Amino acid sequence: MHPRRPEGFDGLGYRGGGREEPGPGARPFSSAAELGHWVTSPPDIPGSRNLHWGEKTPPYGAGTPQGGAGLNEEPNLGAGGPGAGKGAPGPQLNRFAGFGIGLASLFTENVLAHPCIVLRRQCQVNYHARNYHLTPFTIVNIMYSINKTQGPRALWKGMGSTFIVQGITLGTEGIISEFTPLPREISHKWNLKQIGGHLLLKGLTHVIAMPFYSASLIETVQSEIIRDNPGILDCVKEGIGRVVGMGVPHSKRLLPLMVLTFPTALHGVLHYIISSIIQKLVLFVLKRDNSHNLPTESSTSVQSMLDAYFPELIASFAASLCADVMLYPLETVLHRLHIQGTRTIIDNTDLGYEVLPINTQYEGMRDCINTIKREEGMLGFYKGFGAVIVQYTLHVAVLQLTKIIYSTLLQNVS
Repeated sequence: MHPRRPEGFDGLGYRGGGREEPGPGARPFSSAAELGHWVTSPPDIPGSRNLHWGEKTPPYGAGTPQGGAGLNEEPNLGAGGPGAGKGAPGPQLNRFAGFGIGLASLFTENVLAHPCIVLRRQCQVNYHARNYHLTPFTIVNIMYSINKTQGPRALWKGMGSTFIVQGITLGTEGIISEFTPLPREISHKWNLKQIGGHLLLKGLTHVIAMPFYSASLIETVQSEIIRDNPGILDCVKEGIGRVVGMGVPHSKRLLPLMVLTFPTALHGVLHYIISSIIQKLVLFVLKRDNSHNLPTESSTSVQSMLDAYFPELIASFAASLCADVMLYPLETVLHRLHIQGTRTIIDNTDLGYEVLPINTQYEGMRDCINTIKREEGMLGFYKGFGAVIVQYTLHVAVLQLTKIIYSTLLQNVS
């Protein structure tokens, strides 16, 4: 009785004509259909994919061969597998790198740059100031003086309220988009109606968050010398009190919320439009440049892997910078209107010590623009602009440092 397995059959590869003395029961196989009679599919293994005739091995990672490995050949491990000497880092490490880079950018934007935001807003609302702090050198000197006289806490005041305002803004936008036809995102097949509804949603969100933004602004610019220890939810309490007309006493020069509605919505919508346009333009340019330098499957460089996470961050950075620079005069006017009549006392930004009261008497947005132009000149709209330069310089430095660190770590791992 002859065995059912031909002598020339060896695993998944049939070498039918390779033997000089075929057995008596062996016969040549002329087609794949005949060979399939002898090949059986192995049982499914969790995480694997059994291949059959007509199927190709999916490209799993760099250096994965197209054919199956022989019996005497070691399988080529994919990226990140054990023993991969020159392969690319594993997908988990790649995701960790992207998460770390994004976290560093978020930390820089909201925590490390907060002293720049504090000094920037104090300079904007200080109509007494003779030094406009248009360069980063003078603003750093004032930061050092305030830190020396009041301690580092004075430079991070109001940081918790800024996070609360961001949370209120995101929550309000989500709630409005759920209960109204106003779209939260614009599809690729957009039209003017969708864009109008989307911008209306952004404007309504800023208007609803306006009282809390005003309370957060007061916490940010109020001098640490005269204020008590604020609570975490004081921003919410004072915002609600501003709406109902109760809470902290204000002077008669306090502008009603209806007067603040138009400049607040205008600044928020314009900031969103400018940042969105700049972000898409920068992403388009970066993706077009990167399309010519795509890594091959056999050699994936660590630098190109890191660059996959940076276009979004670079585009967001450029968009925020352009929007802040272009709308800085409008932001100065907006902050002065919000702070008027709130009995706020700020630090003297000329000396770095002492305090000054805010006693403006603007009647509205147009009167504020004309008064600044007449009494402080055109550069009066850019008071504290040096803080913007320091803020985005820190952002660039942290992003670059994070990129270097992760690049070194990934090269060592790979």
